Amino acid sequence: MHCLVVKAHPLPESLCSSLTSHIVGRLERAGHTVEVEDLYARGFAPPLTAGERQSYFDHYAGQQVAAEIERLLSAEAVVLVFPTWWFGFPAILKGWFDRVWAPGVAYDHADDYGPITPRLHRLRHMLVVTSLGSPWWVDRLVLWQPVKRVLKTAIVRPCLPPADAVALQE
Repeated sequence: MHCLVVKAHPLPESLCSSLTSHIVGRLERAGHTVEVEDLYARGFAPPLTAGERQSYFDHYAGQQVAAEIERLLSAEAVVLVFPTWWFGFPAILKGWFDRVWAPGVAYDHADDYGPITPRLHRLRHMLVVTSLGSPWWVDRLVLWQPVKRVLKTAIVRPCLPPADAVALQE
């Protein structure tokens, strides 16, 4: 299987970096091909450009992130490795979703902006490895797992065909 491991942490000596190395090693030993998308090391710019935003619902002008889009489209599995900051994604990872998981890439909008049609037909597996600086019960019982809810409900399910999205259960 072709795996894309996306790391979103600025420090090379971080827990996320160590976990990324461990995950890559395990995947490679299991016979998978692995591409690592280290967003900070690559200097990924998270903000949408004016041109990208203007074209977002028409014909997305994502030429500046064409390599990242190609890596996503070729992946059969995506592993996200990031710290949970303020009960959400690091800004660089949120920007990666905004710019790479765009209309015409990860999904298509209906002409009337109604239901969307998934486009990530190769993607079969998604794994999230994250750290959290608060006790587990704050995330789960007080905030109702916001990162998990956003990923499953607003990002993964809409972008994968329904039969494949079912396979992405916990």
